[in-house]
Order: sequence, then structure tokens, then C-alpha cells
Amino acid sequence: MKPYKTIAAEASDEFVEKKSRFIGHVCPVATEEEAQAFVAAKKAKYWDATHNVWAYILQEGQTKRYSDDGEPQGTAGVPVLDVLQKEGLTDLVVVVTRYFGGTLLGAGGLVRAYSHGAKIAVDAARILHMNPCTVLEMELEYGLYGKVSYILPRYNAQVLSSDFGAAVRLRVMMTSDRVSSFQKELGELTAGSVIPRVAEELCADLQ
Repeated sequence: MKPYKTIAAEASDEFVEKKSRFIGHVCPVATEEEAQAFVAAKKAKYWDATHNVWAYILQEGQTKRYSDDGEPQGTAGVPVLDVLQKEGLTDLVVVVTRYFGGTLLGAGGLVRAYSHGAKIAVDAARILHMNPCTVLEMELEYGLYGKVSYILPRYNAQVLSSDFGAAVRLRVMMTSDRVSSFQKELGELTAGSVIPRVAEELCADLQ
């Protein structure tokens, strides 16, 4: 697993350039089917628009696709894709809708407008910094709970669940690069009585 950046949820923003209205939409997706479904939904919603330009980047198959949707080649889809690449984002799709306002923007103007449409959509979304993380499960005596709780923030560990039964059961998540140090300190702190078990490895918005 490698770190990557994506977005949390669908977002949009718009602007007007020489009477042409541009609406940028962005959505997190994991597959080409999801990306194409989002594009189709926007085309259906904005059926009366002059153009619905789109681009997406996926980790799956290292996929990158775009469409000028009738705009001059290289003036629309590529600039939208370029914004996503420059922002270092993946697993998302952008659609920039244009309602023509009667004034031609020229090739340079189109590139700037579609780039801006993609950028404001991305800026409207919450960016997720996804890092390789490990979920650990551990069981400990009540007398050790305070000590263990005290060191967790040092590893920026997220407590996912806690169960206070006959013993305390904790399920925590931290970035994978901190696990070895945490296990070592935990062993020293508890005289080796608490041995965390790796329950899951995944990418999560945790630093």
C-alpha cells in the first residue's frame, strides 16, 4: 500500500467567464463504472448544457481518462485531467459543465476556463490524505489501561472501539510506520503482558 490523496465526498462550485457559465463537479470513485455513472448522471441533469467535459484518475489499473465532449481537441479534457494530476489526486472524477454565453473564448481561454472549473470543484471538496495504517487489537488488565491510554496519543493512534468487560479490550489504528515503535514501548510498559494483534491493514485518512 502506498500513500495517496483523494476527496471525502461530492462537491461543486461555479463561475462565469464572458457570459459562459462553468460548473465544476467532483466525486470520489473507486472504479470506471462508478466514474462513468457519475458522468452519465451529470449529462442527464445538465442535458441542456453546451458541453459536459470530464476526466478521472483511478488507482485501479492506473487508469486516466478524459473527454473534450465537443470542445476543440486539447482545450478541455486534458486541462481538467492536468489539474487532478498536479494536485496529486486519485480515485475521483470531475465533470465541468459549460453553458455557452455567446462569446468565443479561444483555445487559451478554454484551457484556462476548464482548468479553473476543475480547480474550484477540487477546492470545494475535503482532501483526504490516505496513508497505510494498521488496526491493532489488544487485551489488558484494568490496572494497565491508564498507562496504555497515556501513550496512544504519542503515536497519533485512533481508538476505534473499547470494551470494558472482565478485561479491557482495545481496537486502535495508527499509521503502519509507527507500529514497531509502539509495540516496543508497549512491551516495556507492560512487562510483555500486553501483545497487540494485527487485525487489519488498510489505507486511511490518518497522519
